[in-house]
Amino acid sequence: MTVHFIGAGPGDPDLITVRGLKLIQSCPVCLYAGSLVPEQIVAAAPEDARVIDTAPLTLDEIIEEIKAAHDKGQDVARVHSGDPSIYGATAEQMRRLNQLGIDYDVTPGVPAFAAAAAALKKELTIPEVAQTIIVTRTAMQSSAMPNNEDLDTLGKSGATLAIHLSIRNLREVERQLTPHYGADCPVIVAYRVGWPDEAFIHGTLSTIAAKVRVAKITRTALVFVGHALEPEADFRDSALYDAEHVHVLRPKKKAKA
Repeated sequence: MTVHFIGAGPGDPDLITVRGLKLIQSCPVCLYAGSLVPEQIVAAAPEDARVIDTAPLTLDEIIEEIKAAHDKGQDVARVHSGDPSIYGATAEQMRRLNQLGIDYDVTPGVPAFAAAAAALKKELTIPEVAQTIIVTRTAMQSSAMPNNEDLDTLGKSGATLAIHLSIRNLREVERQLTPHYGADCPVIVAYRVGWPDEAFIHGTLSTIAAKVRVAKITRTALVFVGHALEPEADFRDSALYDAEHVHVLRPKKKAKA
């Protein structure tokens, strides 16, 4: 018996991996985060499968369902939104399974920031503008941020920031990041990425809070900040395909005699 942690992607049912979908189709028990995982994905479970929305359950109740499946020798598809490695609350489940001696594996999924960048037709790492992506959040009612992971500290890097779970904290985002990025730095709010009502709000650090308030977005949104988001960023071509850049797969051509 194995518990399969599966990343379902951000919302579009087509963005789940082939492996993830096959596991859902094969498991007699399917536990899924109903508030964020589309029903079309778990509809692929076997017709007689036990399919449970874990949104209203506690951690103890989720583990009890897994233990019950384990006692029956039934594999479990544990389906999370996005990728299980990012804000999935999977570590605490894995810790419990380790304690119980229950086997598990992990199938990655498309993270929201990658799906949003694809929908926006943006590369988040622009030569000599930003070569680092920081995936983070701010502290509100959830657990506190560790020391030195506040936006003021992270903002000193100048990296492209993908800020989760912070749509109600935009004034604090503006306050902490403006000294490092400037008030006119581009900001894009990605709402419900991959869902039918997906939306993107474009602004700057000084304007985005007001725009989001008008749009009445209060949850399920990702906040991008960084100069790599400039509509017409002036940047050099990467060295990767530069005719003068020699590497093992494109060695220097010999001069003709």
